[in-house]
Amino acid sequence: MEISGSDLQQFTTIVEKIENEISKNIIGQKEIIRQVLICIFSGGNVLLEGMPGLGKTQLVKTIGKVMSLEFSRIQFTPDLMPADVVGTNVITRGTEGASQFRFEKGPVFSNIVLADEINRATPKTQSALLEAMQEQTVTVGTNTYKLPQPFFVLATQNPIEMEGTYPLPEAQMDRFLFKLNVKFPSLQELYDIVTLTTTHMNTEIKSITNGQDILKMRDIVKQVPIAGPVMEYALKLVMATHPHDSNSPKITHDYVRYGSSPRGAQSIISTARVRALMDGRYNVSFDDIKYVAYPALRHRIFLNFEGMAERIDTDTVISEIIKSLG
Repeated sequence: MEISGSDLQQFTTIVEKIENEISKNIIGQKEIIRQVLICIFSGGNVLLEGMPGLGKTQLVKTIGKVMSLEFSRIQFTPDLMPADVVGTNVITRGTEGASQFRFEKGPVFSNIVLADEINRATPKTQSALLEAMQEQTVTVGTNTYKLPQPFFVLATQNPIEMEGTYPLPEAQMDRFLFKLNVKFPSLQELYDIVTLTTTHMNTEIKSITNGQDILKMRDIVKQVPIAGPVMEYALKLVMATHPHDSNSPKITHDYVRYGSSPRGAQSIISTARVRALMDGRYNVSFDDIKYVAYPALRHRIFLNFEGMAERIDTDTVISEIIKSLG
């Protein structure tokens, strides 16, 4: 099934309206906003990393309002338990006085789940989100419950160097479609932020779309064609992250311990399709692959001891891989 001109026009129009509405409440961070939207329309989860106070939580809240989606926020702390996230069975009294179990849903049963400072919780609690992020279900006891659709996790984390943080396990990192690094604002952006937040200026956020529209837009994304050479380029890029691959560049052999899983390739292809549509194109280009490679792979490349000692950045590794592929 081919994408019609009206579908493409509708997609780009809605995305433009969403970006403009979010920008009313979020100063700067235009690239971050676009990349978060790419993940949402791909049906994936996002990990936002940055210092506290850069507006990560505010961004997620604003997206929930603009998209008219049920929103829940979980503040991850060291004493948070898995039941606080997914829910638990509670004992209740029936009409005849008999005891029975009833499942009390946790905050994960929402369209958008903001996992705030996810790396401040213990690994046991972090793992409570694994099933929800991948299968979009929750299993408690012998029962499995489906999560509402659309569903995605937008998690924030502080840099691991900060006190009181626990590194996310590799299995959970791999379930995030993108990892986005939130930068400190420029001088002008900082001026606008302070002006907006310390005066009586009230910004009214309008609803642009809803859950049903998002699911329809996801169906449109899956119809975007990708040529054989472009697909092959994306797969070669992922293979080049592995040090045991003979075609990997020198930087991979020298500094990488483990490369990307197949989820990395899936992330690149699915998100490249969304970027093509956002730019008003019917097919995926090589530039789309290069653009999404950084957020799709930076958290899936694990450096060896030499790489960490030399303070090699995974974005540098990705850049060198792209150069080696031509």
